[in-house]
Amino acid sequence: MATRVGMVSLGCPKNQVDAEHMLFNLKKEGFEIVSDAALADVVIVNTCGFIESAKQEAIDTILEFCTLKQEGRIKAVIATGCLAERYRDEMKNEIPELDAVIGLGANDQLVDIIRQIYCDGKPVCAYGAKTDLSMEGGRIISTEPFYAYIKIAEGCSNCCTYCAIPAIRGKFRSRKMEDIVSEARWLAENGVTELVVVAQDTTRYGEDIYGKSMLPELLRQLCQIDGFKWIRTLYCYPERITDELIDTIASEEKLVKYLDMPIQHCNGEILKAMNRQGDRKYLTELIAKIRAKIPDVILRTTLIAGFPGETEEQFEELCEFVKEIQFERLGCFAFSPEEGTKAYDMPDQIHLKTREHRAEIIMEEQMIISDRLNEKCMGKTFEVVCEGFDRYAECYYGRSAADAPEIDGKIFFDSDKKLRTGEYVKVLVDDTLDYDLIGSRVD
Repeated sequence: MATRVGMVSLGCPKNQVDAEHMLFNLKKEGFEIVSDAALADVVIVNTCGFIESAKQEAIDTILEFCTLKQEGRIKAVIATGCLAERYRDEMKNEIPELDAVIGLGANDQLVDIIRQIYCDGKPVCAYGAKTDLSMEGGRIISTEPFYAYIKIAEGCSNCCTYCAIPAIRGKFRSRKMEDIVSEARWLAENGVTELVVVAQDTTRYGEDIYGKSMLPELLRQLCQIDGFKWIRTLYCYPERITDELIDTIASEEKLVKYLDMPIQHCNGEILKAMNRQGDRKYLTELIAKIRAKIPDVILRTTLIAGFPGETEEQFEELCEFVKEIQFERLGCFAFSPEEGTKAYDMPDQIHLKTREHRAEIIMEEQMIISDRLNEKCMGKTFEVVCEGFDRYAECYYGRSAADAPEIDGKIFFDSDKKLRTGEYVKVLVDDTLDYDLIGSRVD
């Protein structure tokens, strides 16, 4: 009987793509992949190590499966991913129940490591160079079958002072365009209709191997692939959003009119302290240009509240900016001091409660903005991809092109016709609920 392996992947879509590569390699070697990790012989927790809340979630998940191991319900627990890479020795020393701690550069050794655990029962710690993390190879798609993420680069060279990603995943390195297009074609041939392009900084794609950003050209090539209906790009840094990229999004029908642009702040002094570029004037003008060239564009951003040294006046400027710009989608997080980053040791650290309170203020304002924007959707018809049926609400739910999977809101709707997951339908909106919309399918 084949060894059953289950995986829990935490964190971002980029981490999820890594998990899908690992699952493919395991299946190819004869392991049985089970969807419920609690029913597996071996459980792999693919961890996130980005901020404190993500680290705590990863540790809690590992401990949960270690308890099942102690109860005899599973045989081995393995930690992979960013937390395992970031805290190599600490992971094994502080959680001795772990059978293996595997760094990112050792993902390709996973099959041999599991066999080694079964053979001699001794704990394993395996690491490698960050550049040993492959972006190529087969995948087992773990999302709903109609959409998938495609990773176009690994690592990051931006070195924002609050971020540990460069230390965890290494310098930015792009994939060859022909390899990305080949993988995208395979995804389309296997039923994927929504492609989500990801990297730590998608707008930097190609600079290291082609000498300039090649994201617009890549997107144009992806649009030529039959089968895709929506192509969405996440994590576009504002200072690298060029006129060419804006014009490409505006002109290509398959590119959804959605731009994910994490700006983190608007005050020039805070952005400089973050090792980010720009200021309120630059961002305001950029956003005005985007909205002029891409009518009805959906702008999504993320902000950090309570960065070291952020004054009340600078925070108030951020609040005013949010009210002025009226982002369609926005998330705000309290600054998380991360060991090994420059911001961790900066002077004028702000108390946790103040950081959290400032983030709450931003999100309360965004709720008001979202309510106002949702009201404008009343009476409008949207194309929606059906994601499933909610038994409790007794209706279908899905997303329009204005909403990214696993991030943004939903549209709940009635339908006289039975629908299948992944089917695209027209929905007339007639009500709202927090960040979500409510409506009915129309012919």
